[in-house]
Amino acid sequence: MKIDLSGTTALVTGSTGGIGHAIAKGLAGAGADVIVNGRSQAKVDQAIASIGKVAPSAKVRGVAADVSTAEGCAALVKAVPRVDILINNAGIFEPKPFFDIPDEDWHRFFNVNVMSGVRLSRAYMPGMLEKNWGRIVFIASESAIMIPKEMIHYGMTKTAQLSISRGLAEMTKGTAVTVNAVMPGPTMSEGVETFVADLAKQNGQSVETAAASFIREHRPSSLIQRFATVDEVANMVVYVASREASITNGAALRAEGGLVPTIA
Repeated sequence: MKIDLSGTTALVTGSTGGIGHAIAKGLAGAGADVIVNGRSQAKVDQAIASIGKVAPSAKVRGVAADVSTAEGCAALVKAVPRVDILINNAGIFEPKPFFDIPDEDWHRFFNVNVMSGVRLSRAYMPGMLEKNWGRIVFIASESAIMIPKEMIHYGMTKTAQLSISRGLAEMTKGTAVTVNAVMPGPTMSEGVETFVADLAKQNGQSVETAAASFIREHRPSSLIQRFATVDEVANMVVYVASREASITNGAALRAEGGLVPTIA
C-alpha cells in the first residue's frame, strides 16, 4: 500500500516535538501540505526545518498559537481557515497523586487535552462535510480505558476524547468524512524521555534500565515489553488520515503494544 496524501492540507496541533512532530513528518512524507503548530514561534521554525531535512520537497508551514485557549484556537483558524486533515494531538501529562491534584490542574488538563480538539473540530469539520471529504483524528491514549492511578486527571481527558470522537463520527453518516481516535501506549517522546531520565536519577539506574523497569512494574501487561517509538505511533495515524482508511470511522484504535488485555 502506498499512501498518497498529495492535494490535502493537514494540521497537526502540538507538533513541534514528540508524537505530533512524528505525525507531521509522516504526513509530509506522504505528500500532504502540513501546518505545524506549537506555542513558540522558535520551536515551530525548528520543527519545520527538521521536517524539511527528511522531506525536502514537502510543503510545510507553521502557526504559533496556544490551542489550550479559545483565543489561541481562533488565531490558528484565522491563519488556516480550512484543512482536510485535523490531527488533535496537543496534550499534556503529569504523574500526580489524586489527593494532590488541585482544581486548577483538572481545568488545565481539560482545556489542553480536550477543549483544543473540541474547538478546532467545531471550526474545521463543517468545511470537511461541505467538501464531502476529511479526516479528524484525536490522539488519545490507552489511559482512556485503563485509567492510571498516578494520572487520573490525564486519564479522564483521554476518555473524554474517545466520547467526543465517536460523537462527531455519528455526524458524518453517509459522507466521506471520518473521525477516529488513536490510543498510543507508553511512547518514548521527549516528555517521557525526561520522565524516565528523572526516574533513572532517583533510583541510581541507567535510562535503559529505568525504562525497562517502568514497563515491567507499571505496565506489566504490555506484549512488546518496551516503550513504542514516536514513528511507530505516527505510522498508524498517517494510515487513519489516508484515503485508504475510508471505512475506518468512529473507531478507537489501539497502538499500545498489546497493553490492554482485551480482545475488543
